[in-house]
Formats: sequence, C-alpha cells, structure tokens
Amino acid sequence: MNNRFPCAERLKKNRAIKAVFKTGACVTYSGAKLFYVQNEEKHNRLAFVFPRSFGNAVKRNRAKRLGREAYRHLRTRIERGWDLVLLVYPNKTDNFAERLLQLSVLFKRSKIWNNG
Repeated sequence: MNNRFPCAERLKKNRAIKAVFKTGACVTYSGAKLFYVQNEEKHNRLAFVFPRSFGNAVKRNRAKRLGREAYRHLRTRIERGWDLVLLVYPNKTDNFAERLLQLSVLFKRSKIWNNG
C-alpha cells in the first residue's frame, strides 16, 4: 500500500475549503467536526482546519501530522470522490489512537465508510 499523501489528495484552495463549509454536510464527534461534499474527482481531497484558540504553530502542525497519518491508515476504507474538511478543536490528549478513532467514527457517521 502506498502511504504517501499526494498533492492531488490535498484540498488547498481557500475558495474550495469555504465551499465545503458552505454547501457540505457536517458530522461531529469528540472534539472534531467533519464537513464533506461530493466532488468531480476520482479521489478524495482533505484539508485540516483549526480554530484560532488551538495554540501555537507547533501544536497545530503536530495535530495535522497525526490527522494525515490517521487518514492514510483509513483512506482505503472510505469511498472515493469526496472533498473533506476536518475541523479539530484543542484537546488535552492529542495522540494517534485518539485521532484514528475520531476519523473512523466521523467517516462512519457521514456514510462514506465503505464496508466492502
């Protein structure tokens, strides 16, 4: 399995992220919100967003790294063709196991989890 997080799977444009916030559906779980909308692509695009109160750049970058790694572990289990924005709130325990659980629950609640 290719564990890279290629540029094609990153949602980078501010306009595209705002469109997901505006037109997409939302699910929440334990310190995180997932906004999602279908796209025209054959792959998923993902962005991580943090509120201003999240702390300093070191904490935000660590949270992004944890989120990307958790997404890499789960991306084969979710359907393709979605724009995803993950809004992560500050939490005292920010670790990989927690982020993996957050993402898996959010994907299942959003009905983009592929059981097959």
